[in-house]
Amino acid sequence: MNSVRNDHQRALDSLTGKTADMQALTTRLATINSGSFNADGVGRVADALADAFRPLADSVDMLETPPLRQLADDGSFVERPMGPTLIIRKRPHAARRVLLGGHLDTVFPEQSDFQTVEQQDDRLHGPGVADLKGGLVVMQHALMTLEQSADAESLGWTVVLNPDEEIGSMGSAPVLEREARQHDLGMIYEPSLPNGSLVAARKGSGNFQVLVRGRAAHAGREHHLGRNAIRALADATVAIDSLNGQRQGVTVNVGQVTGGGPVNIVPDLAILRLNVRLQLPDDQDWVSTELNRIIREIDGRDGIEASLHGGFTRPPKLRTAALESLIGSISECRDLLGMDFAWEDTGGCCDGNNLAAAGLPNVDNLGVVGSHIHSHREFMQISSFVPRAQLSALLLMRLASGDTPWPIKDTRP
Repeated sequence: MNSVRNDHQRALDSLTGKTADMQALTTRLATINSGSFNADGVGRVADALADAFRPLADSVDMLETPPLRQLADDGSFVERPMGPTLIIRKRPHAARRVLLGGHLDTVFPEQSDFQTVEQQDDRLHGPGVADLKGGLVVMQHALMTLEQSADAESLGWTVVLNPDEEIGSMGSAPVLEREARQHDLGMIYEPSLPNGSLVAARKGSGNFQVLVRGRAAHAGREHHLGRNAIRALADATVAIDSLNGQRQGVTVNVGQVTGGGPVNIVPDLAILRLNVRLQLPDDQDWVSTELNRIIREIDGRDGIEASLHGGFTRPPKLRTAALESLIGSISECRDLLGMDFAWEDTGGCCDGNNLAAAGLPNVDNLGVVGSHIHSHREFMQISSFVPRAQLSALLLMRLASGDTPWPIKDTRP
């Protein structure tokens, strides 16, 4: 088996004593609440990371992220402010460039009672320690290691840290697409799977809302004059849920229903929120056609208005030839380092989907090993900090030196 070059090995060895530093920065970041709708908290995390990356960078910029337009429970549309998108660049005019990404937000709102970080043996428990603040620290240390290597000058890199990944990256999607088209490969720092595996293909995802308006009336005196929005939405919900099983790889989750009020009033408003997952790009057209068909049927009823909102935010990420080439390069680094992990496909999705849709081959869970993400039991393995940083650092150094081939970008529009 080939071995790691001596100069690369010296750079990798510089990481071996960094666990405490990595843990400290992760703890600092995770104790700042950065729920997606806590724009101030997201901004504070961005500031902390700007300070951490600035010694490595040629430029550090904060971009304003458009507010999220969202359907409220009263049927109105509201705009919710988002935190900034952080862009960090090094050698932007290099012939070869890598895009490294992650997100600043977590799923835990400002009011959550899950706010503290605690260590238990090899586990660091806390909000976002795995998803993905620990991964951001892995990224930073991998880049620190790259910059110590002799060939660093031949490789340019850009870090994109967005504030809205956990809610679909609607505001930051144009930035992701633009940067994807300007780079040669992508490295995203979502956590690995709980068993340490990395992800190859991912399902696509879309979030939709069904808004139904009826006609209010007194439930006793004039029940016959009312038009019950909840009943109409219930019919729509059953029809939408029945799409499950009709097309391989497509799942529809009717996740939340709101509406109604006092039980002596015929309800005139009801809202359904749902998520769709799919395996193939063509599945999007089928799902859209079926959802619109169901809504037209409900909307055609006497005294009922029904409308569909939302859409697909993340196309499926497929096993393209370019992705397989990148997987091979990372697997070679794994073997050189004596690491042990496999590759799996998953139904989850992330910004790697967006980058792949723009033609950028990427591996998107190069962060720490962890589990129970999106729950109050979230943790990461402290012992995974250094090996995961070494894996990314070795790939970057081999790309810079020419020891690893660059994948040919996908040419999808």
